[in-house]
Amino acid sequence: MKTKTMMLAALAAAFAGAPAMAQQEKYGSKEVIEAAEKEGSLTYYTANFTEVEQEVVKEFNKTFPKIKVAIVRAPGGQLITRIKTEAAAGKLAADVVDHSDRGLMKDIENLFADYTPPNAADYRPDALMSPKFWPGVTLGWAIAYNTQLVKNPPKSWADLTKPEYNNKQIGQVVGPSGGTTWTRVMFERQVLGEDYWAKQAATKPILYPSGAPTSDSLVRGEISIAPLLYNIIYTKIVEGAPAEAIFAPEGVPIIPYADGITKTSKSPNAAKLFMNWRLSKEGQAFAITKLGNITSMKEPPAFPKGWDPKTVKVWVPKNDEFESLRDKWLEEWNKAYGYRQ
Repeated sequence: MKTKTMMLAALAAAFAGAPAMAQQEKYGSKEVIEAAEKEGSLTYYTANFTEVEQEVVKEFNKTFPKIKVAIVRAPGGQLITRIKTEAAAGKLAADVVDHSDRGLMKDIENLFADYTPPNAADYRPDALMSPKFWPGVTLGWAIAYNTQLVKNPPKSWADLTKPEYNNKQIGQVVGPSGGTTWTRVMFERQVLGEDYWAKQAATKPILYPSGAPTSDSLVRGEISIAPLLYNIIYTKIVEGAPAEAIFAPEGVPIIPYADGITKTSKSPNAAKLFMNWRLSKEGQAFAITKLGNITSMKEPPAFPKGWDPKTVKVWVPKNDEFESLRDKWLEEWNKAYGYRQ
C-alpha cells in the first residue's frame, strides 16, 4: 500500500509539472532551454527606456527564473556607435540588441547571426527590415489630449489642423528626433497629404526634442494636445494623469523595432530563448496590455484601450523609402515648421 501511494504521488507530481514544461517548450526546444539555463545569463543592449525593459525582464523571469538579463541602455545613435566601436575592437559584449531605427540596424547587419523565431509565420512581412531582425517591440502613434483642458478632443489626424487649436495648444516632437518620429513624418506626408505639414504648422505648435518632455508638458497643461507614441502617454494615464489618447481613423503609424542576436554572443541559447519569449503571443500580449505597445503580429493577441480592430488600421513605412526619403523630407519638414537643428 505504501509503495502504491508513493507511485500515485510521483505520478501526480509529474502531471502537475507537465503544463509548466509544455508552457516552456513553446518558447524553444528542450535542448535550447537546458543550454540557455546552463549559460545562465545574457547581456541585452537596448535603445528603449530602462524602466520599461526592466518590466520585460521581470516578466520573462517568471517563466525562466534561472536566466539573468543584464540591461545596457543608451540613446539610439549612441548605442549604434557603441556597438560599432566594440565590434571593431573585437569586444562586442551584447548578446541581444534592441533598436528603434531599422535603417541604422540594417547598416550593421553583418554583426548579427541568422535567427528565426518559432512563430515567424505570425508576423507581418512588411514589418521586417532583415531576416536577421525581428520586431520584439512595436510602438505606435496616437493623439493624446489633456482631459481637463480639451472639451472637444480631436478625433482624427486632420483635426490637428483646425484653427480652434491655434496658439500653441498643440505640441509636436520634431521630425529629426529619431526613427520613431521620422515614421510619423512619413505617414503625414504619404497618407494625410503633401500640404498637411503646412496646414498643421499654421496652428503654431510648440516643438519638443522628444516624447518624454512633450508628454510631461501635456500632463502639466502647458499644451493641450499632442501626437505621442502611445506607450509614453499610456504610463501616465495608468498613473492617473488627466490625459486620454485616441487612435485616429486615417491610420496608426507603427514602428517595428529591429531586434537581433549578435554573432559573437557568449550566451546564444539564452539570447534565442529571450527573443523567442518576447516574440511569442504571450510576450506580445504582455507588451500591449502592460506597457502600451502595439504589435507587428498579423493577428494581435490583445488590443490597447480604445483600439477598434474593425476601424483602426496600422501603417508601416516601406523599407526602401525609410532611408531614401529621410534627408530630403526632413529638410522640408524643418522648413515647414521653422525648426533649426
